[in-house]
Amino acid sequence: MQDKNRSSLPRWWDADSLARRLPFLRARQNIMANIRTFFAVRDFLEVETPALQCSPGLEPHLKAFRTVLEDPDGGERTFYLHTSPEFAMKKLLAGGLPRLFQIARVFRNGERSDTHHPEFTMLEWYRAQASYTDLMVDVEELFTAVGILQPVSRLTVQDAFLRYAGIDLLSTVSDPSDPAPPPDCLRAEASRIGVYTGAGDRWDDVFFHIFLDRIEPSLGCDGPVILYDWPASMAALSRRSVADPRVCERFEVYLNGVELANAFGELTDAAEQRRRFEHDMELKQRLYGVRYPIDEAFMDAVSCLPECAGIALGVDRLVMAVAGASRITDVLWAEVD
Repeated sequence: MQDKNRSSLPRWWDADSLARRLPFLRARQNIMANIRTFFAVRDFLEVETPALQCSPGLEPHLKAFRTVLEDPDGGERTFYLHTSPEFAMKKLLAGGLPRLFQIARVFRNGERSDTHHPEFTMLEWYRAQASYTDLMVDVEELFTAVGILQPVSRLTVQDAFLRYAGIDLLSTVSDPSDPAPPPDCLRAEASRIGVYTGAGDRWDDVFFHIFLDRIEPSLGCDGPVILYDWPASMAALSRRSVADPRVCERFEVYLNGVELANAFGELTDAAEQRRRFEHDMELKQRLYGVRYPIDEAFMDAVSCLPECAGIALGVDRLVMAVAGASRITDVLWAEVD
């Protein structure tokens, strides 16, 4: 049944609606061209990988679209629309490609707001023999190439919590190797500054209550900011910092309080990656009653990865920032009806 609230909205293809959005869409066209030029002159290969994957991405809170692949002999296999092209691109990296990028359509279920759309465009790039600090320079140069001319600042997650919330974040974790730190110390800090937490909240939940209430709205208000060195328990597919085991080689990029990108100094330890995936799927099962399979071919690729770094950047949000659009649908040629 059609959503009555959505059916009452102006249609995205009406002449007036399209005319209003056309300046944003022309800006999008220019930005896409500049992105491809940026990577071409730096000797990156543009690749294209399938949206259909046996595993869609294993972040605990992302919901994938499930489908069934029918084989010619009548057999059926469960597949998913990818939430990111990361797994396939890392396989190519493991196969020997030194620099690659992709502008991919990706899919995330249950997400729709002024800055979210169930189908959107992701730019990802990977560099062999590079660090996450090398990618910070890439971001700075790419932003200049697409028309973001403000200088890009850098801020650690620890310093962000101190600056905007008055909390010594890393002191609330007694064992940096614990994938699920006890939440009591951080919950006490949240209570002290008047941020709500739930009785059953995990450490990560409390982190995001504070982050979303006190920190994220202030990030990038004076120009883009790279928020780096995330707590080790939030490493995802990044490696732990050699300089400080309490944190991992991960950064996110923010502009005007909106996240634009997420980057990793990539983990190349397959056993550790499997432990993280299994932990995340146990969490997903508890929270949402569902789990996704581990891509065993990807696990083989992880063990073959060179030292490398990679980043995913939301193209639609980038266009919004450059063109001054307030809603993601302003910069989409067509919406999911």
